[in-house]
Amino acid sequence: MHRLFIVALRAAIAAAILFGLFAQFVIIPATAADEVDRFPPYAPFAAPYAAIAIAGVACVQVGLVAVWRLLAMVRRGALFTPRAFHWVDVIIGASLMATLLAAGVTGHLSLASIPSPGDGMEVIGALGAALAAVGVGAAFAMLVVVMRGLLHKATELQREMAEVI
Repeated sequence: MHRLFIVALRAAIAAAILFGLFAQFVIIPATAADEVDRFPPYAPFAAPYAAIAIAGVACVQVGLVAVWRLLAMVRRGALFTPRAFHWVDVIIGASLMATLLAAGVTGHLSLASIPSPGDGMEVIGALGAALAAVGVGAAFAMLVVVMRGLLHKATELQREMAEVI
């Protein structure tokens, strides 16, 4: 992989992690407070949902750190080693954790009686978004599991080629 491409990817990852930190400490708490100010019956739900959102962003950040480490392995030409599997497993674990958080939110939104300021579309929209997050998270985790299998096969083939040479 070209060095400039790796540098650009690392810059994007660093920016995403920094934006995630800003979201965790500023955007998510401020949005939760604004929603409670706008509609006070949301008050009991603000802190738990904000905490879940912050944890979801943390899962994404953990996955980005793992991608950063994999990029370092690509730069050194050491991607096809057993150490790479650890970082791929971290990505799978982080995506599964985020998916479980979204599934918990989906379950709560579908079962709880959450007041709504209008015709209830806010809760239905949040339920739809949470359900979509579960689907995307599960699909991403499955994709990474398949890619892990391909990495395993490529690692075996490289080891066999090294023995032959």
